[in-house]
Amino acid sequence: MSLPLRITFEDNDYTIFVLTKSIDKQTTLIRISLDGREYELAPNARGEWNVNDATVHDQPGLLKAIARNVALRYRL
Repeated sequence: MSLPLRITFEDNDYTIFVLTKSIDKQTTLIRISLDGREYELAPNARGEWNVNDATVHDQPGLLKAIARNVALRYRL
């Protein structure tokens, strides 16, 4: 497991663990862990990173912010 990444969203702090090893520009899938649940991030047709398997109960705004944060952190 990698070092934790922190994000603040709507005045709440969250800790994310990036489970995918060796991320670079050719990476097409990133696995993360948030609150004990695993999610997969993948780029869409416009190059924006989104969560593939998000449900209504998963706070889509938070997951979109996390995807953007991870993409910026790894310069994707």
